Amino acid sequence: MKSRERFGEFGSRYLPLMEFPGGERINVVRGQSPELPRRPCTGPAVWRGRDLSASPAWALHLSPARLDELDAALRTVRAGGTPLLKVTADHFPLPTLAGELRNAADELENGRGFVLVRGIPVERYSEEAAAVLLWGVGQHLGIPVSQDATGHMLGHLRDAPDAPAALSPRTEAADALALLCLRAAGSRGRTTLASSAAVHNAVLARRPGLLDGLSRTHFLDRRGEQPPGGLPWQAVPLAHRDGERLSLRYDRGRLESAQRYPDVPRLSPAERELFDLMDETASSPELRLDLDLAPGDLLLLNKTRSCTPARRARTDPSPKSPNTPAISSSCG
Repeated sequence: MKSRERFGEFGSRYLPLMEFPGGERINVVRGQSPELPRRPCTGPAVWRGRDLSASPAWALHLSPARLDELDAALRTVRAGGTPLLKVTADHFPLPTLAGELRNAADELENGRGFVLVRGIPVERYSEEAAAVLLWGVGQHLGIPVSQDATGHMLGHLRDAPDAPAALSPRTEAADALALLCLRAAGSRGRTTLASSAAVHNAVLARRPGLLDGLSRTHFLDRRGEQPPGGLPWQAVPLAHRDGERLSLRYDRGRLESAQRYPDVPRLSPAERELFDLMDETASSPELRLDLDLAPGDLLLLNKTRSCTPARRARTDPSPKSPNTPAISSSCG
């Protein structure tokens, strides 16, 4: 789900102009957003972590020939002297792997919403070379977007011993995230996923009266990442459904911290009950999928179709650290 802001003064009838999959555009009105159909989502985007854990056949293992293509593409970039942020798919040719990446992009958009690629030999590469590899692969998946308001295009995830043991489920605004694991980070580096559609279905089954809260406009704290002169919060509906495709924009931490702004409406008891139910459901043993990423694992994730309850590491734009378990890139 992409948004293009068009804010007026607070209290204006119209909040941001939203763009949803399929090109639909609506002016979101507080309390008057399109309601979600009260029927379960179906299709491959509705998955349960317990089922996927029982059969890891869904992971993609690259053949030696595909790995050779990655090496050759890195040599091509190095020989051409192209700066990292100038590298395009043409600079990073993948004659046959590009087709698999197109299939992966389709899986992100129309399938499970995530792909796990295993076996990239990151031990061969310096951190700078791994960053070029991730950037080059990303060029075959979509258009990279900045990781933060300062414009950093790649994020470097560091160990964060002081991070909380558990994080609330959340999705993000970027269409896709690519996360390449460089070094094992132990249990604190565990990534946990849950299907947004499965969470929606659980809310519908247990408390159908709360479902309308997902389509109402809510307010997310921008935490200092607004453009110059922009509002410190963003107004969005939490969910949109296009046929069987559900897009979810949920971040409990940002929803709660936006309450510090006097112009933001107070959360109602029913909204807090909805959020509690979503947190509980996404983190449940039945729905969640725990991934202990190994070095060489590349996780591709549609951030509006999968909740990520836990990625216990801090993000740093600087690559100058010997302690970088993973690097990330976002695509729009």
